[in-house]
Amino acid sequence: MLFSTSSLVVALLLAISASARPYEKRWGGWGGGSWRGSRGDEERHSWQPSAASPYVDFFKRAGISAGNCDLQSAIPNMNLAAVSPALPTPNPDLSLFQVVVGRGTQNYTCDLANATAVPVPVGAVATLYDLSCAAVDAPELLHVTPKVALDLPVPSSDDARSPMNTMVSGHHYFLDDTTPFFNLDTSLHQYGMGALQKGNVSDAPEGSPAGPFGQGDGAVAWLTLDQVPSGENSWKQIYRLNTAGGNPPKTCTGSAASFEVDYAAEYWIFR
Repeated sequence: MLFSTSSLVVALLLAISASARPYEKRWGGWGGGSWRGSRGDEERHSWQPSAASPYVDFFKRAGISAGNCDLQSAIPNMNLAAVSPALPTPNPDLSLFQVVVGRGTQNYTCDLANATAVPVPVGAVATLYDLSCAAVDAPELLHVTPKVALDLPVPSSDDARSPMNTMVSGHHYFLDDTTPFFNLDTSLHQYGMGALQKGNVSDAPEGSPAGPFGQGDGAVAWLTLDQVPSGENSWKQIYRLNTAGGNPPKTCTGSAASFEVDYAAEYWIFR
């Protein structure tokens, strides 16, 4: 590999920090009280840099994309026993396709007419950055990347201007309040897409990043997402690990009717 794994992580952080504005609800916005996206949204945004960009060749030679690393050797680096109860190990019949870091927001609503209401989760949106080779070569560095990414601005629609955008593997959003969707088809590649459902859940380990710069209400849980039995699906199982931020306040006191909480996490994608 021509460039070091640490260089790839720095490149990821530069890609995220290239944006200056908050996330722009681009996945369909609020609809019926939830964040919802459509597969066509991907085609309405220009995610790729100019074909003449020197960064395109940089990342090709750096070996970022899936298939350039022995990803199966990375599976022991998932550290599933870091939570209690430990998350189950992946089915040996499955193949690890990609390891990405997602940076975006967890989204919530509050019933302001109810004085005792608590925030209700209604999905999430995140941009997914490919760090597959880091999972193989430098897992310790990979595992701290969500914490560092959380301290950087949430990606905005201006990302299309950045040649670093070649690191974008795809996007995560929700089809309804409870159905996460992972779309890894872009104008640069066609990796696949699919809807999943929540499986095993364990609270994030004590000491996980609570929010940007350590200020927040805690890290969202580690979990497994399992394939929805019916419909088009490229993914059999996805693990959300090493989460940073994303938890809401314990009550709705002082909250808006709908709000977002910054988060970052690793996603290990199996097919």
